Amino acid sequence: MSSEPPPPPLQPPTHQTSVGLLDTPRTRDRSPSPLRGNVVPSPLPTRRTRTFSATVRASQGPVYKGVCKCFCRSKGHGFITPADGGPDIFLHISDVEGEYVPVEGDEVTYKMCSIPPKNEKLQAVEVVITHLAPGTKHETWSGHVISN
Repeated sequence: MSSEPPPPPLQPPTHQTSVGLLDTPRTRDRSPSPLRGNVVPSPLPTRRTRTFSATVRASQGPVYKGVCKCFCRSKGHGFITPADGGPDIFLHISDVEGEYVPVEGDEVTYKMCSIPPKNEKLQAVEVVITHLAPGTKHETWSGHVISN
């Protein structure tokens, strides 16, 4: 018996040594982006990001009526004109209930909650389309177009 240690296990050659490149790892140069590592979250509260307490307060509040002023499906938001007057209310796509995409002129019911951080502006939540605007084409969330 010999006292020699066993040979080390064979390692498959790395890509760099197999093509004859240097054995030192190459570092990737990155641009000095001011936002790298500092991702700023969206300031708009959606159904997913809204706090539980804000959701409870909104669901316990009164139901308001209004008319959809505008809504852009690709942007994911729009505005509601309250029936009792006052400033327009912001509407996010995540707060629309039902099967139809809101269109200008649709009558809606909604509840309200404030938009942080200053809580100066209001957002419509639990939005339900009660009457579709006559004479307009409505689209379902799945993409089917229905003439009214």
